Amino acid sequence: MQAANTAPTPRRWIDVLKDRWPTAVAIGLTFLTLSGASDLNAEVRSLAQVFPALPLLYLAVANLGRPALSWPLLGVGMVIIVGARLLDLVAPSTILLALALVVLVWGMIDEHSRRSGEFRIQVIGMIGFGALALAGLALDPEIGRYAVGAGWLLHGVWDFVHLWRGRVVARSYAEWCGVLDVLIGLELIFLL
Repeated sequence: MQAANTAPTPRRWIDVLKDRWPTAVAIGLTFLTLSGASDLNAEVRSLAQVFPALPLLYLAVANLGRPALSWPLLGVGMVIIVGARLLDLVAPSTILLALALVVLVWGMIDEHSRRSGEFRIQVIGMIGFGALALAGLALDPEIGRYAVGAGWLLHGVWDFVHLWRGRVVARSYAEWCGVLDVLIGLELIFLL
């Protein structure tokens, strides 16, 4: 009796790309947004203003306990950020940090979240990453860029840990966010 050939056939590059679409989207988005900014202060301020959205999404999804909401909540966050910038009444970071406070209080009141180890981890992340965003806004832009860049890089590590663990957010979101965060962090530290 002859053994059946069970060796897998080599995957075509398109199949690999299909499986890694979050990485491809993150890289494409990064190249579209590479600024080569002449105004360091504006670039650092802009990236520091948006930065609280990253841990806020994790905090909200952990509180809701529904990873499938990762992408829809990203859409809501983008509407809030773009709306805040267009209206120019309140800084996006102020709105995002206020929303984080609401989610924190909601999570503390909600018995499920109070008992959830995942929620507690996200609270620690929100506090740490929020502090880096505030430091980036408070410091001189030449120094603040390193605080904000470190925050983006560290959040990329945060994303990859969550991707590896398969918890809190959708895996595709964790992959996309991790690649995007690392590339933006590197841009802040080395290219500006």
